[in-house]
Parts: sequence; structure tokens; C-alpha cells
Amino acid sequence: MAAILAPDDLVAPTPGALMRRRALRHAGLLIGAGVLAAVILMAFAAPLIAPHDPYAQDLGRRLIPPIWHDTGNWSHPLGTDMLGRDYLSRLIYGSRISLLIGFAVMLVSGLIGAALGIAAGYFGGRVDLAVTYLITVRLALPVILVALAVVALVGSSLWLIILVLGLLRWDRFAVVMRSATMQVRGLDYVQAARAIGCSTPRIVAGEILPNVANALVVVATLEMAGAILLEAALSFLGLGVQPPLPSWGLMISEAKSYMFFSAWLITLPGGALFALVLAINLLGDGVRDVTEPEGRN
Repeated sequence: MAAILAPDDLVAPTPGALMRRRALRHAGLLIGAGVLAAVILMAFAAPLIAPHDPYAQDLGRRLIPPIWHDTGNWSHPLGTDMLGRDYLSRLIYGSRISLLIGFAVMLVSGLIGAALGIAAGYFGGRVDLAVTYLITVRLALPVILVALAVVALVGSSLWLIILVLGLLRWDRFAVVMRSATMQVRGLDYVQAARAIGCSTPRIVAGEILPNVANALVVVATLEMAGAILLEAALSFLGLGVQPPLPSWGLMISEAKSYMFFSAWLITLPGGALFALVLAINLLGDGVRDVTEPEGRN
């Protein structure tokens, strides 16, 4: 006899349940989220898990190789740098610098770009023309060259790097939010909110923003990865985070003179930077697939 279905079995799953199901089946999303969560946990727990002071120098123990070399030892599992500082401790503390810059730049540029993009997409007309002009001007300015010029003229510090990159990387937020807002501003629920007399801030906050949030999250992850890479590039050129802060880009820059003799000095921070950026991009790609699966092939 055919099985009798209970009434609950006939109920369609909620959108939230479907999204959770897709997320649990998306390998890239799970890998990216797992690696990013591990890096965040490592950054928060750095004082507890770092075996040494990342700033302590001991020239008598300089350039000790990692444990997989014949002369390595467990006192410094990943060896020491040219000043005798423990490399594992500097890698752990370096995750704090990269995550701080990534999150802070994403927040600054996201606030600027999302506000401009939503305003242009919702109001249109002269507001849209003005925002489009600002986006065009911003796209005409090469980010890395402007950042290098500002840092060279004003000086370099962690918060200056965050401010400069945040003010230079809002254009993608603006473009995506403008397009997404234009797609939803004419839909029925927005028209209904206007018809019942809702104010513009109420419509934008309650109707527009929740329905473009998925695109905002995807762009935010991509911009976070881009900001981390830009900071590493500036630090490599000597105009980013300054010593003795343990930035991964600065560690690569300091080790370039030793790359043929002590290759781990470059490969370890370079591998950490690669893994973090890859995880963030996998997370962003997974969020896009999970939130808009109908748009994927």
C-alpha cells in the first residue's frame, strides 16, 4: 500500500530552509567560510596561541629554518626572520592587520558606495547623473597610484592606509547598488509603500535595502579581499604598514633579499595571504550562488 503522507510532509519548505539547504551543499561556500572563520579565530586568540612575542628580537637566533629543515627546532616551528623574531608569532599577529584593514576598508567604502548607489537608483534624474559622474571620475583615477602618491606625501600609518583605501574603493558598491535599486524600485511592494504614504527613508530602509542586501554582501566580500591585497602591495613597496607591525605584505617585503637562501620567509606569509584572499572570494561566490541560484547556469 502507498505510504500515507502526513500534513507536514505536504508543506513546502520556507525560503530560509531552502537557502540553508543550498548553503550546506555548496562546497566552495563551506570551505571559504571555514578558512575565514579559522583566520578570524586565530586573530582574536593571538595572545593565547602565539608562542613568542612577535616584536622580540634576538640576533643570535636569526634565520633559524622551520622544523621541516634538518637544523629546525620546535622552539620556533616556522623559524625566525632576519632579526631573530619568531615567524609563527608574526604570522598569527599579521592576521589581525589583514582582517582589520579588510573589514575597515569594506565598511568605509561600503557606506559611501551603497549610499550613493541607492540614491542614484531610487531617485534617478539629476541625482543619477551626479552619481554617475562621480563614479566616472573615480574610475579615471588608478587606485594604486593615488594611494602611493597620498601615502608618499602625507606619510604612512595603519589608519591612513584604511582611510585612503576606503575613499578609493567605493565605486563597485555604487555601480552594483545603483543597478540593483533600479531593478526593484518599480516593483509592486515599493509602489504599495508609496501609495500608503510611507516616507522615502522608510521605503529605502524597509523595502529597497533588504531586497538588494544579497548583492551588497557579495560586493563586500570581493572588496574586502581586494583591500587586503592592496595593503599587501603597498606594504611590499614600503609605503603601507610600517615596521615593526607584522603585516603579511611587509613580511614579504622584508624577506625579498633572502628569497634565494631562506625561501620560507616569503612562501609562508605569501601562502597565508593567498589562503585568506581565496577563502574570502570563495565565500562571496558561494553567497551569490545561494542567494540567487536561479541566475546561475
